[in-house]
Amino acid sequence: MTRFFLSFLLVLSIGVIACAQKKKIELKEIWGGEFRTEGLAALRSLQNGEEYTVLNYSSALGRSSVDKYSYTTLEQTGTVVSSDDIPGVNYFATYEFSNDERRMLIATDVENIYRHSARAIYYLYDRDSGSAFKIAGDKVREPMLSPDGSKIAYVKENNLYLLNLESEETIKLTHDGKINSIINGVADWVYEEEFSFSRAFAWNSDSSKIAFLRFDETEVPEFSMDIYGQNLYPYPYTFKYPKAGEKNAEVSLHIYDVVQSETSQIPLDEAYYIPRLQWMNNPDLLSVQTLNRHQNQLKLEMVNSHENTVSSLLVEVDDAYVDVNDELTFLPDDGFIWSSERDGFKHLYHYNNKGKLLNQLTKGPWEVTGYYGYDPGLKRVYYQSTENGSINRDVFGIKINGKSKRRLSSREGTNDAQFSADYSYFINTFSNATTPYRYSLHKATDGALLKEIQTNKALAEKLKGYELSPKEFSTIDVNGYELNMWMIKPPDFDPARKYPLLLYQYSGPGSQKVANRWMSSNDYWHHMLASEGYVVVCIDGRGTGYKGRDFKKITYLNLVKYETEDQIEAAKKLSDLPYIDKDRTGIWGWSYGGHMATNCLLKGNDTFEMAIAVAPVTSWRFYDTVYTERFMRTPQENPAGYDDNSPFNYPELLKGKYLLVHGSGDDNVHVQNSMRMIEALIQANKPFDWVIYPDKNHGIYGGNTRLHLYNKMTNFVKNNL
Repeated sequence: MTRFFLSFLLVLSIGVIACAQKKKIELKEIWGGEFRTEGLAALRSLQNGEEYTVLNYSSALGRSSVDKYSYTTLEQTGTVVSSDDIPGVNYFATYEFSNDERRMLIATDVENIYRHSARAIYYLYDRDSGSAFKIAGDKVREPMLSPDGSKIAYVKENNLYLLNLESEETIKLTHDGKINSIINGVADWVYEEEFSFSRAFAWNSDSSKIAFLRFDETEVPEFSMDIYGQNLYPYPYTFKYPKAGEKNAEVSLHIYDVVQSETSQIPLDEAYYIPRLQWMNNPDLLSVQTLNRHQNQLKLEMVNSHENTVSSLLVEVDDAYVDVNDELTFLPDDGFIWSSERDGFKHLYHYNNKGKLLNQLTKGPWEVTGYYGYDPGLKRVYYQSTENGSINRDVFGIKINGKSKRRLSSREGTNDAQFSADYSYFINTFSNATTPYRYSLHKATDGALLKEIQTNKALAEKLKGYELSPKEFSTIDVNGYELNMWMIKPPDFDPARKYPLLLYQYSGPGSQKVANRWMSSNDYWHHMLASEGYVVVCIDGRGTGYKGRDFKKITYLNLVKYETEDQIEAAKKLSDLPYIDKDRTGIWGWSYGGHMATNCLLKGNDTFEMAIAVAPVTSWRFYDTVYTERFMRTPQENPAGYDDNSPFNYPELLKGKYLLVHGSGDDNVHVQNSMRMIEALIQANKPFDWVIYPDKNHGIYGGNTRLHLYNKMTNFVKNNL
């Protein structure tokens, strides 16, 4: 007995020494890039199917290059273009090939505008001659080569332009573009943010026509925020922002005929939103997706540009809302592929060219989460799905008739794929909660591993010297639902001790934070807190994604209500664990998650002692039309849904410690949200902490900003939890 006890003490002491020898993660390392993963930047498959290109940058040489690599050997086979080839340029931001790959559009000196949009200097590089020239005198937006490589369309100052590369003539296709009034060829703020695109024009297959959207935002209310900078006087930045229930831009569809030099407007009845346009394989046929304002009816319509007529291909209807996505693919042989939640889960469907359903390609109580393409030779569709659990992702291939399905990825975690142009190979990107990103080459027919490309082995080895505890994945039964959960315990976890509990979540519709993938910056921070003696937990409640339509859409018309109930109930259950101190429970989140953290602290004031809300929504009345009305309808139709869960309507419920953070230059979730919350708390005479980051947007970054923010949050956690 004595010998066993001494042995136990020896093992315990060795374990403590080993743990003590490991380093604790520091914030300056997280935000200084110490844990950055290596990847493959801007990878493109070449048309020959045997090579791919990657954008490389050498900081030592101050040089960018687009280099070629062989799929079979993974060795570099040459350089397509280097910044040395273009005088005055040393950095490439992006590049695009023409269809025949003889010409390239290269961006440099990029100036970001909003989430997806930017202005930049663009060069056209001719691979045959080795020459390059700037396509316009200054910065432009969204240039796009015509399929035959003879022309470039681009947007400048809200007008659409056409540059003929053979005649060197530039034609101004629209003339009414005006800031905060008329936009041609690029999206307005709300389309860009919520429909996830900036370029709003497209070439047809034979380069004879350009379809484009025109936004008339004259009647859209303006939002203004002060920019402080280093100026003696701040100046206002004003832009059009349609808040819930307010007027949206009037959007219309137009087609420019390059041969005839004529523009026609296409009549689209009952088209309140036009979130997608895509040419079909026939150069005269354009597909257009339209939505009503409630976003519960989506139409896929076909425009005959030769006759300017419109016909319906299919209609999707839902009691709540219909999501817009990018799975639509027109096949070279027959019909198109479409995704839908009509059977309760998101799956792929095959239609003929007239919109008749041929068959459902994928079926089951799981979701298709990505579409990679169609191999016409093998008549095979490639996709990503949650077939092996909602927190995992795998790559699959299936015949167009819905048969011969095959899993092409083998490791458990998150797998993504990029296929060669001829679908002979794919590069798999894999990670899980304990494995940094790994890039490997596989055969597309059976998924067989050919070679490892990048393993991030150096990072994995480096992290062995730090105090890290693995994420423990599980589920928790809350309010009648099995919710996905992960937990990080202290590295020296002792089940006999009591630990404070910190919940992290986002909780927005269709989102996912509990996923078996490699760490984000927040994960490193959570590991740092765990090494300081905190148990950190993340739970995806009702309304989050990848568990079916009904689970996701249960929050319809009542955003934050059920999500708040789930986090409160989960915190109560976790507090009953023997190693959790039930009197030290906190929660934090960003954006939607900040709204949730605030609500939980107020409505769960008997459960939570602390909350941090970063850039939170505090009233859905302040947020944009497209996002908010998709889930809530308008404030005029659903006032209780908007007000019953707006925390500044019940500030008197605050009992715990509260930190409120916002950027004054947030164009997405306006600082107005926090200002209203601050005023409500002041009038309720409630103590709280707050910080405003001048001129910072929704991401609150730049220079030392993130380091300062996470220092602030770390100290708040340590002092109040």
